[in-house]
Amino acid sequence: MALRFSLAAFSLILLLSYPLLLNAKTLKRDMKALNEIKASLGWRVVYAWVGDDPCGDGDLPPWSGVTCSTQGDYRVVTELEVYAVSIVGPFPTAVTNLLDLTRLDLHNNKLTGPIPPQIGRLKRLKMLNLRWNKLQDVIPPEIGELKSLNHLHLSFNSFKGEIPKELANLPELRYLYLQENRLIGRIPAELGTLQNLRHLDVGNNHLVGTIRELIRIEGCFPALRNLYLNNNYLTGGIPAQLANLTKLEILYLSYNKMSGIVPLGLSHIPRLTYLYLDHNQFSGRIPDAFYKHPFLKDMYIEGNAFRPGVKPIGIHKVLELTDTEFLV
Repeated sequence: MALRFSLAAFSLILLLSYPLLLNAKTLKRDMKALNEIKASLGWRVVYAWVGDDPCGDGDLPPWSGVTCSTQGDYRVVTELEVYAVSIVGPFPTAVTNLLDLTRLDLHNNKLTGPIPPQIGRLKRLKMLNLRWNKLQDVIPPEIGELKSLNHLHLSFNSFKGEIPKELANLPELRYLYLQENRLIGRIPAELGTLQNLRHLDVGNNHLVGTIRELIRIEGCFPALRNLYLNNNYLTGGIPAQLANLTKLEILYLSYNKMSGIVPLGLSHIPRLTYLYLDHNQFSGRIPDAFYKHPFLKDMYIEGNAFRPGVKPIGIHKVLELTDTEFLV
């Protein structure tokens, strides 16, 4: 009887609140911001953005790629996804006025210029995807103020300068994609303090330093599964301490200037599946334990100075992540 009453009461609440949802007005701040963005974007987006209200008005539906939610008497914009539509021009600064955004996806366009420092205003943002654009300048340290962020995709742009250590201030960050830019300097060891970071990709940049410097903080990278350091200017050897990253599944060191032997301890990482050592200056022999590892599927070794008899493992193919894996 109590359950039946609860369901009836809940249904009554929905019926009473439904007209309020229909009559809720879009917050003027968000309407102004989206209309400013509309005025700055190309026709490919604008043709689908009809009317002045991005959340829909009367018979007009919400704008394509815009998701709104009701908060009290108002509707606010919580998601903006406008990708692969050839947007040309600078990053729309008006986006930073959408203070309730949880998801911003502008990937695969032709955005240019810097990310404005006002990006730090989007405190509720969980996913920021700007990959495959033509963005330039430095990565703003203000991104480190987005405490709810768990996905950060800045790959395939033209960012320069160093990786800001402020990214280590993102406690929820799980996926960090910075590959295919023009980043210089050392990878901040502070990133190792990110307790939830699963995937770090800084490949295809101009980074220097050693792995020893990267993992110098005790207990670093406790959740890291995939570490992509390929196509940079890293030197030094593979430190035995790297085996402390016990969750590691992919280690991608190809095309650097690393040297020394491959430590036996690396073969003790329980779920190591892909190991890319090719095109460095490694020497010596690879311990037999790697060839008996229960999970190791691929081991790339060409382009080094290993002793004769050292052999690769697996069928070698280019390893690429699909879009679906970005959201895991």
